[in-house]
Amino acid sequence: MVGEGLPNATIILIGEQPGNHEDLEGKPFVGPAGQLLDEALAEAGIDRKKVYVTNAVKHFKWEPRGKRRIHKKPDAGEIAACRPWLNAEIAALHPKIIVCLGAIAAQALLGSDFRVTQHRGEFLKSQLAPVVMATIHPSSILRAPDEQTGHTEMKRFIADLKKIGQALVSTSSPARGAFSSSHVNPTSRARSRR
Repeated sequence: MVGEGLPNATIILIGEQPGNHEDLEGKPFVGPAGQLLDEALAEAGIDRKKVYVTNAVKHFKWEPRGKRRIHKKPDAGEIAACRPWLNAEIAALHPKIIVCLGAIAAQALLGSDFRVTQHRGEFLKSQLAPVVMATIHPSSILRAPDEQTGHTEMKRFIADLKKIGQALVSTSSPARGAFSSSHVNPTSRARSRR
């Protein structure tokens, strides 16, 4: 499944893989996690209609459980096989901002050693776009162990997205000094078409 959004979108949101709802409807981020993403974007002041949404893995990997299709984590080979399509989307859009939603998306673009837990909400150096950030995938909020944790994680997710909105508004090309230098993946430069 390819992404969806404006061909001149300045922000690309990259998730892990389509879920059951997305697979059935043929569009990214239309299930429960997509609804949560829509809420968070609206709260952060970012118009979903003006961003491009896609996934690092283009197919829904699942296993049957009764009558349900349950998400199964994609492996490194599947991520690598889908990378040319993701690269083509990024190259075609030339975004100002890329947001990796979750570990799979972040590791697909920033390297297998990247940890969202260590660099969440930071602006990262990358040749992929002037602004690159990784945060959690909205599905992780849905899997929170209790309501309070879910509420706290949603607030943090919105705060991460607000940083993106501010970066877009404040400047079209942020100063490199504003970015974290603690994680730079040298292979991301080689993979980029910029």
